[in-house]
Amino acid sequence: MNLGTTEAPEEAAVRRFLLEFLSDKMVVDYPAWFWKPVLRNFVLRSRPARVAELYEMIWTDRGSPLDVGTRRITSAVDATVGDAGEVTYAYRYGEPSIRSRIKEAVVSGADRVSLVSLFPQRTGSTTGTIDKLVADLIAEETVDIPVSSQHLPPDDQGYVDGMVEVWRKALETCNFEPEHLLLSYHGIPVRYDRKEAGLYQKDCKTTTAAVLRALDWPAERATLTYQSRFGPESWIGPATDKTLEELPARGINSVAVVTPGFLTEGLETIEEIGIRGKESFVEAGGLDYVRLPCVEANRTFVKSLAKFVLSL
Repeated sequence: MNLGTTEAPEEAAVRRFLLEFLSDKMVVDYPAWFWKPVLRNFVLRSRPARVAELYEMIWTDRGSPLDVGTRRITSAVDATVGDAGEVTYAYRYGEPSIRSRIKEAVVSGADRVSLVSLFPQRTGSTTGTIDKLVADLIAEETVDIPVSSQHLPPDDQGYVDGMVEVWRKALETCNFEPEHLLLSYHGIPVRYDRKEAGLYQKDCKTTTAAVLRALDWPAERATLTYQSRFGPESWIGPATDKTLEELPARGINSVAVVTPGFLTEGLETIEEIGIRGKESFVEAGGLDYVRLPCVEANRTFVKSLAKFVLSL
């Protein structure tokens, strides 16, 4: 399971996706009397056109990068699992939905369904909303076979080793040696983090520590940051964009940016980090910048994910 993506780089399609995504109380928990008018009268009137333009920049001949990457992972894991089970994919928002996939499994005669999220760092707006959906399905008694929701550990060895393999290969083709490594994760509001007793930040730190060990990269030459802030309230930090602007002033002229929280490419990696991130760093006086790719269907990661699936 992945978060989901718009069906097309078009304003109407983006509006449909954002309406579903931002209507989830696990994602935006403001009172409905306040948030619904803001969402419909402001956010959904101004944001879809801009987001559609960004999607147009990264769209491929096979569709959304997130969809392409999710399909790659699914196909690779399915081939690795073989006859032990059927592996397909679903999105929390958009299509194919989790509900529709579970219905398909029931119709096909499956004896149980295990949902595995592509979110190694736990928080309410990702793993939490999936867990709640599964709990709701069970409470509704609309599914008469066992359904469970599982999440890959933040320091799963195959996940970490797979990322390191992808990054080392990318660095081999780079024409400079980075002085600093920036590990950027999606941010969440500070009050969400407090409500969850810091679980998300703990998981991000766990992943970061595991990555640095696997890379044999000194901690003093690395920074954990958070990206993709939305809205006026305070979000956990340090912020990725601000950090990239500050690094040159610290005498750091070359940087490599990795995004361990994103297993597939998308707007947050290609556009936010790859394009805007580089612009921020260079405009602040930095010289060399590289965004390293997501793990996606790396062989080591796929084997580990398949093993995890078979253990359920």
